Amino acid sequence: MSPRALLSRALSVPLVLAFSVLLPLAVAAQPGGGSRDAAFWLQLTLTVYAGARLSTMILTSRRKLLQGSFWLFVYMAMGVAPLAQAVLGQVPTPVVGPRSDLTEAVALVLIGCVAFDVGALLARHRQGGEDAGGRRPALVHRRRLALLVLLAFAGSAALVVKLGGPAVFFTSRQEIAAGIEDAGLSQAGSQAGQALLRGFGTVPALIALLVYTRRLVTSRYARRSPGVLAAWAALVAVNVIVNNPVSNPRYWFLTVLFSLLFTVFPVSAAMYRSALTLGVVVALVVFPFADRFRYDQLNYRPVQTSSVLEPLAIKDFDQMGMFANTITYVRSGEGHTWGRQLAGSVLFAVPRSLWPGKPLDTGVLVGQWMGTVNTNLSSPVWAELWIDAGPVGMAAGLLGLGYAAARMDRRHARRASRRAPPGSLIALVVPLVAGYSFILLRGPLLQASGRAAIALCCVLLIMTRRQDRAAALR
Repeated sequence: MSPRALLSRALSVPLVLAFSVLLPLAVAAQPGGGSRDAAFWLQLTLTVYAGARLSTMILTSRRKLLQGSFWLFVYMAMGVAPLAQAVLGQVPTPVVGPRSDLTEAVALVLIGCVAFDVGALLARHRQGGEDAGGRRPALVHRRRLALLVLLAFAGSAALVVKLGGPAVFFTSRQEIAAGIEDAGLSQAGSQAGQALLRGFGTVPALIALLVYTRRLVTSRYARRSPGVLAAWAALVAVNVIVNNPVSNPRYWFLTVLFSLLFTVFPVSAAMYRSALTLGVVVALVVFPFADRFRYDQLNYRPVQTSSVLEPLAIKDFDQMGMFANTITYVRSGEGHTWGRQLAGSVLFAVPRSLWPGKPLDTGVLVGQWMGTVNTNLSSPVWAELWIDAGPVGMAAGLLGLGYAAARMDRRHARRASRRAPPGSLIALVVPLVAGYSFILLRGPLLQASGRAAIALCCVLLIMTRRQDRAAALR
């Protein structure tokens, strides 16, 4: 028996017990003022289910980055954190509707998770390899890569200059917001311009860094090339400025961290398992306290708590409550939007001056209806699909998402080895999507669309096929 198999067998029982039994029961056994009603028991069931599926992802013989990221998010944001809120009877965002709407939200999330698993199962039994039908694997085009590097430097330089120099990126996100306001990008008509400026200032730099990191990991020639090393060092310096955890939201820095980690360690099963396992600890213990750089010294207020569960109930994890509020919003008479919210996300770059009726992002829409002062609220993918297409559309969307994630994971497992070409595009795209999936799953989609669209443009710019062997990065 191989050492990897022995490691999986040794970890299997304690890991499954810890995630699917011990931690949920430990949270449920804590004292609190919450009700032990149908919503609570459904939430406990969802947490156990997500814990078992996350354990399966960690223990699998193949690395499944996209599916692992999905279940990590579900376990932390839709499982343990809402369970803690149910136990304590506290929520970070008010749930304005009846308790039955929260019960329905939990049930719909559980249905969506099952649909995701069904989609992954369908992908598993699909006949044919990843290159079926004559499709050839995508590679990075050498000359277009130079264009991407130039775009990365130009976009990051424009962002740095517009916000007042590199120093502001090491102060706080409040200072970044002030720089955006001083640059005239905070007005309602400039939101698209702000998204494009921040997107082009951060995304091309990250993707270019991933490409060069992949080259250094897989190519001995690249490690001996002064030009490649100099370009990589320059990209590292740019990313330290524009993509550091001080000036960026935590979910975006999580994208940077995940994508770099799985690019540097393309075949390490131990690193994959460690990342998912430690991700639970970081998300549930460190994450609620990790907003130190959101405010400056005068406005920062550290979390004061006497309970290990309370940070999960008063910080960040409002996804389940916001899904319940979305259900209440629709039931109040507003009705389903039947694709309108998705259209607003896809056409995010169209300014409101040209599209006066452009939809608000779903979190803001529901937050304004609720009358909250802070409308920077989440809208998880379950809520986005449900408000646009109802329960059947939500289930179909999660089924398709599971199918696509499983297909991409299978292709990545075959193409991410060190023996694969340095320019293997899927070895770069899947880690990036796995990291960004936390933002997409949390929502709102409109807020996430800007960087996602820019990343897609960057990937299309550098993509080529194997038949163009002279131009491909090899």
